[in-house]
Amino acid sequence: MKKKTALTIAGSDSCGGAGIQADIKTMTVNGVYAMSAITALTAQNTTGVSDILEATPEFLAAQLDAVFTDIYPDAIKIGMVSSRDLIKIIAEKLRQYEAKNIVLDPVMVATSGSKLISDDAVETLCDDLIPLAAVITPNIPEAEVLSGMTIETDGDMEKAAAVIYEKYGCSVLCKGGHQISDANDLLFDGQSSKWFYGKRIDNANTHGTGCTLSSAIASGLAKGLPLEEAVKEAKVYISGALSAMLDLGQGCGPMDHAYVLKGGDDHE
Repeated sequence: MKKKTALTIAGSDSCGGAGIQADIKTMTVNGVYAMSAITALTAQNTTGVSDILEATPEFLAAQLDAVFTDIYPDAIKIGMVSSRDLIKIIAEKLRQYEAKNIVLDPVMVATSGSKLISDDAVETLCDDLIPLAAVITPNIPEAEVLSGMTIETDGDMEKAAAVIYEKYGCSVLCKGGHQISDANDLLFDGQSSKWFYGKRIDNANTHGTGCTLSSAIASGLAKGLPLEEAVKEAKVYISGALSAMLDLGQGCGPMDHAYVLKGGDDHE
């Protein structure tokens, strides 16, 4: 039986907790063959980012061509892309190769509220990339940007998800996190809403949770799971990775992506 494959289009995290490193670990542990197209190199650790070297649009295009013309991905995860030109290249190549099962983590606003990419990049993301996605995974601040709403309650999350679906035509997994409730996420697919309730895990080391969740969802879609089941399995996986209580670095450390390889199922 042919191995299922997934492609991550994202930045590199030199400390391995987020970005393509987290994506590759997640995809591998979740049973798919992982590939990557790197949008930027970062010099970062658990305390923050000290430098960024962005890929040129031409080189990103070359990476995407190399992957799609040889090992066609069954699913794609897109992470942080900070420039308008890179977003345009990704959208162009995804259309050219008729990419499927696209999971987009629309990294625009940190949970703290800090803006992470420029206004013109946000506009291009919304116009060119989001409409290609099967599902997007915004946090609350990002869902507020995409819906034009203020989100303060579970009901607001449901309204915002419906607005986002109406605007962009893709399913929405709105991540509640600690702003609304403890790791409770809402999936809206245009027909119905489904809440996924996460247990509270007392672990401050949450670096890369957004990358990991979207990559786990992409892994499920690559294996042919329906979206709801892919989200359910991804939530179980990320709970286990957090529950393993890995403690590395001096700041907000990474999760244990490989917890299942050492009997980590006991943590679920």
